[in-house]
Amino acid sequence: MALGTLYIVSAPSGAGKTSLISALLASSTGIEVSVSHTTRDMREGEINGTHYHFVTKEVFEQGIDASLFLEHANVFGNYYGTSRSTVHQRLEQGIDVILEIDWQGAQQIRQLEPDVCSIFILPPSIQELEQRLQKRNQDADEVIQRRVAQAKEDVTHFTEYDHVVINDDFEQALENLLSIFTCQRTQRDKVTLRHPELLDSLLK
Repeated sequence: MALGTLYIVSAPSGAGKTSLISALLASSTGIEVSVSHTTRDMREGEINGTHYHFVTKEVFEQGIDASLFLEHANVFGNYYGTSRSTVHQRLEQGIDVILEIDWQGAQQIRQLEPDVCSIFILPPSIQELEQRLQKRNQDADEVIQRRVAQAKEDVTHFTEYDHVVINDDFEQALENLLSIFTCQRTQRDKVTLRHPELLDSLLK
């Protein structure tokens, strides 16, 4: 068992996953989001290596062939994947690592990483989700409708996850998310790994 905990956080587009994770990182220490590799185009304001590692389709497929990814998926015609070596390195250093991936990637991760803790974020309704997507002003109407249709499929997979957070009230959803991370850090096995000298001294 690694010192850090590996987390999967999944949600349909528009459920507020990115905002919740940003708030979580701002209020906690020892947690990082794994920076995925992707073949999609860089959006305005994004930084290569910070938001994603932007690579060509050819480079990504070479990584698949070399088993460099813990998981990978094709979403809306673009590849997304998680570096195996980077994640394992950070976990061994005692850093909790969050994978922001969809349910397909989560299924792959569970087969390789049985100790993973998985969290699914749900919107309060499909109607609210569609309104949030429209307020972004990032996508054309046909793209939004495609994302809504995909969201209806995505939410059917929440039963595969350990925890479910409903993002109706943002502050309450954040509190629920924080409680999951706190609970994981107080598990007996994790405490034993993180504080061996303290426990040895108490048992003398």
